Order: sequence, then structure tokens, then C-alpha cells
Amino acid sequence: MMWRIVKYVCRDLFRGKIVLGYAAFLLLASFGLFNLGGEPTKGLIGLLSLLLFVVPLVSLVFATAHFYNSYEFIELLAAQPLRRNTILLGQIVGVSLALSAALLVGAGLPIVLYAANLTGLTLLVVALVLTFVFTAFAFLGAVIARDKARGIGFALLVWFYFALLHNGLTLYVLFLLEDYPLEGISLTLLALNPIDLARLLVLLQLDVSALMGYTGAMMQNLLGTATGIAFATGVLALWIAAPLATALWIFRRKDL
Repeated sequence: MMWRIVKYVCRDLFRGKIVLGYAAFLLLASFGLFNLGGEPTKGLIGLLSLLLFVVPLVSLVFATAHFYNSYEFIELLAAQPLRRNTILLGQIVGVSLALSAALLVGAGLPIVLYAANLTGLTLLVVALVLTFVFTAFAFLGAVIARDKARGIGFALLVWFYFALLHNGLTLYVLFLLEDYPLEGISLTLLALNPIDLARLLVLLQLDVSALMGYTGAMMQNLLGTATGIAFATGVLALWIAAPLATALWIFRRKDL
């Protein structure tokens, strides 16, 4: 039954203009960055910055708005002999797949044409992972807050923290602890932000760690190995699982 809900959600979203507009924006921006960059590496760096800024924001705001706009439909499904986990999981997966499809068209097609290599594939994969991460966060906030304005506010707050505030806090903590070994501290702070972790995974593939100084060399040693990549992959998986499991747990006990 969950996949029937997923199919319905995807079909409904593809009929709207927002997902199509999202795909068109990414397509135009990606082609523009690759053509203006002059070479694939510059285009990938520009596209990395764009995707790490846009993908979390769109996923959070769009998924939050979708939840509130579909609330009556969700209530109708909840009145049927369906498990609540099935209902909410169907909604989350449906929205994530719709946004992922737009991402694959908008950013995937230019990457295939201009940078069909391991770096381009890594960028596309981490962008897809971030779509699922922040869609899960969006539904978590929407499940907690009954009011749409509060839900949107929570989504923007999550984006502001992970996209902007966390980097400043990280630098402040590293400055305070500069007299101590920083390898473990840096890795812990990095793991606490999926956007930073995704960014570093792509930059390591671009082999620009030398331009990042001591920090880049340290991260190359920590995450540039197969064990490091496996660790980063596991952490990103936890970033999907944690808000998803929390949202399902709250929704299962929530009074609709």
C-alpha cells in the first residue's frame, strides 16, 4: 500500500509546476555554470556550491508546504485501516523521489554531458542524499508543528543552521581548542553537518585538498581512504534515518 501512496504523490507532484520549475532552474543554471566555467572542474565546483545551497532549501520548504497542503488527504488515509507509518513514509518517499527526479534531470543531464566521471557522479549522489535528508527534516518539523507558519519557520531555521551557522560555530570551536589535537574534533564537527560532509566528499574527489591547507590535508588523510568514505556514507545514512524515525514515531502517536 505504501508504494501506491508513493505513486499517487509523485503523479500529483509532477502535474504541478513547482517540481518542473525546479528541474528547469537546475538545468539552466547547470548548463550556464559549465559553459561559463570553461572547463569541467570549474563547472563542477560552481555546481557544487549551487546544489549545496539550493537542494536543502528547496527540499525543506517544498516538503513542508506539501505536508500541510496534503493534510486533509493524510487525515482521510488515517481514517482507513492503514498503519500511520505507511501513510507518512509513503508521503516522504513520494516527495523525495519527485525532487530527486527533478534533480537528476536538472543537474544530472549536464553532468553526464560535461563531467561524466567519478567526481560528477559523487556530486550527483551526495545531492540526492541531501534531498532525502532534508525532506525527512521537513516532515519532522511539519509533524511536530500544527501551524503551517511554524513548520515553515522550522524548515528555514534548519537550513540556516546547517548552511550558514554551523560553519561559523565550527571555526569558533576549533579556534578555542587550537592547543589540542584537532583530528577527532574536526571529524566530529564535520559529521554533525550533512552539508559540510557532502561538500568535503566532492572536494576530495576533485583533489583540491592542497588548496585547503592543513585542514584539507588532515581531511584527506581521514576521509580519503576507503574506510573514511565508508564512514562518511554511514554518517549520511544516519542523517536520513534519524529524522525519519523520529517523524514516524511522533506521527504514530500524534492526535490528528
